[in-house]
Amino acid sequence: MPRRLIAYQTGPALPGLRPASARRGWMDETPNGFAYRCLPMTVANAHGWEVIGDTAFEAWWNGGSRKTDIVIRPLGGGAIRPMSHFGSGILTFPIDALLRTEPGIGLWVSGPPNSPKDGIMPLSGLVETDWAPMTFTMNWRFTRPDHVIRFEAGEAICFFFPLDRGLIGRHQPQSRPITEDAALEAAHRGWRQGRRAFNEALHEEGSPERAKGWQKDYHRAPGIADHMTKPRVLPFPPLP
Repeated sequence: MPRRLIAYQTGPALPGLRPASARRGWMDETPNGFAYRCLPMTVANAHGWEVIGDTAFEAWWNGGSRKTDIVIRPLGGGAIRPMSHFGSGILTFPIDALLRTEPGIGLWVSGPPNSPKDGIMPLSGLVETDWAPMTFTMNWRFTRPDHVIRFEAGEAICFFFPLDRGLIGRHQPQSRPITEDAALEAAHRGWRQGRRAFNEALHEEGSPERAKGWQKDYHRAPGIADHMTKPRVLPFPPLP
């Protein structure tokens, strides 16, 4: 049964909200786009929604703890303007929307996964959006002083996805030797031997393995009905 995720408008307009993309510029630049062969990474990239910034700006931090130790230079107009609210090298984006999830479901909030930005990093939080009547801010922290960072208009400033808040507490960690599960041990041994043989054959000129390029075992996931190769993330509809 579908779960509701509501974005309530709390200001003049909702910020731009869109399903996250699996694409990354640095992944495009890898030879033959090989980075996209890592399915767990591409699924993580697209496993949520993005908040889109509409203000191009540059900013830098002098290394101090005061709010005034961050300088922000807008390069155009826009509604989502970053600010220095906390000090300590933290750049803050106000998110002018109140997101509401169903009971027991929160939102994991961070920056776009696998999208490094030189000189600044997103801070992550788990927001209890099933009850909280307040909005949240998206915060990034400078990683070194005297380095100019830049965001473009249309760039994602925030990434979020729903998470069962009680799920982690319902897991009981265990440690066991793999020999306790004969079927799993055999499957793992077969995969490991196949992987080794495939990697060795990649170095052989004219081998079928070299022509194939990669094994795709994880992509195929035989017999797994709910194997995820592309998240189904629906867009937010426009306001009525």
